[in-house]
Amino acid sequence: MGSFFAELARQASANARREVEAYAREIPEFGFLDTNSRARAETLEYALWLRRRTVELSPDNSELSDDDLGYIAAIGESRAAAGMSLDARQRVLRLHTSLMLREINEATEAQRGVGVDELMRMMSWFAPQGERGIRAYSQGFVTALRHRLPYVEQAALLARSLLNGDPISAELASALGMELPERCAVTVIRVPDRPVGDHDLESEIETLVKTHHAPITWCPGGGSRSGELIALIPLRPPTPQASLGPSTAETVQPHSVPDLAPDLLPDPVSDLVRDFAQALGRPCAAGTATSPLSEVADALDLARRISRAAPLRRASARLRPHTVSDVFVELAVADAPFVDEWLHAVGRSLQPGPDLLVTLDAYYRHDMHRGATAAALNVHPRTLDYRLRRVRELTGIDPGSTRGVRIFSSVVTRRLSEAWH
Repeated sequence: MGSFFAELARQASANARREVEAYAREIPEFGFLDTNSRARAETLEYALWLRRRTVELSPDNSELSDDDLGYIAAIGESRAAAGMSLDARQRVLRLHTSLMLREINEATEAQRGVGVDELMRMMSWFAPQGERGIRAYSQGFVTALRHRLPYVEQAALLARSLLNGDPISAELASALGMELPERCAVTVIRVPDRPVGDHDLESEIETLVKTHHAPITWCPGGGSRSGELIALIPLRPPTPQASLGPSTAETVQPHSVPDLAPDLLPDPVSDLVRDFAQALGRPCAAGTATSPLSEVADALDLARRISRAAPLRRASARLRPHTVSDVFVELAVADAPFVDEWLHAVGRSLQPGPDLLVTLDAYYRHDMHRGATAAALNVHPRTLDYRLRRVRELTGIDPGSTRGVRIFSSVVTRRLSEAWH
């Protein structure tokens, strides 16, 4: 054994103790190591074993054996069974990797004459075997989660792991029988404050997960009965249609462009939103953004902003999640307070009129079709005409003009989103 590997072997005990102390100091969930001597001894034993196996295997570039991987998996399983969170697991893996690299560097510094060959052998072994060890640890971790957590909580863990970029998501998805697609629609359903007497949503969310077979998690609002339902809905590539001619095939839009063409949102996205809104029984607002699986954190931020700009509505056959193209004006207005205040003033000027905001909402939702709008409002067309004239009298703006559409559609959306409450 070369001097470099001998130095690693000599420092193995001290380095293992340093790792255990780092866990207790830097990871709150490992605070028990300061009071539980048995758990500390077991953690130290594993840390020392891992270093010794590294020194034994790396000089000849030998792989971790099946027994080695089984032991690593057992450690992951025991830690998950003890209640370790995914966040703590990630911190453990990062800290362990950081310390191992530090130890390699220290051994190199201690042995000034170490050859490049020894160091390269160690690094060539470290990356692939480290990856195999992490995979085994994750498999053991997920095995315990399957026994400890209900299906709906596992789906919530999968959603959070995907949003955090945690590699364990592949193991969680496999345990749940879910495929991880290349792209997905990240959908946020915003639920405003609900009365204290309202029932909790656990059973509705469980039904939603089992029906749609997708990663879904509930994020409660701060100190209230509000919150957000976050779902990552897989997007499948369009199925080739051999019967289509060249000109027709060019018009077929894949599911990869729903942010530009909201009417092309895949049915599962709208179905999930309608199912949840119906179960909720109260107005909610949904926003969605599509992205590759590797960029879902950014898509979540956009979907969340869209849901906050979107109007609150009850379940209906027309209900669907909003995309950027639906509320791009309102998203810009939210970032321009002086414009938002001006629109708010326009909205306040409509208060003396009879149901003018409701009327304008229906008017624009029905593409300014007079008969359809009157029918939706259950009023006579002449009553609709009177209300639209009243809007013009109070504001000096014709709601049927280009200028009126631009202004009043934003006023209505901002008002119905409860942005001004």
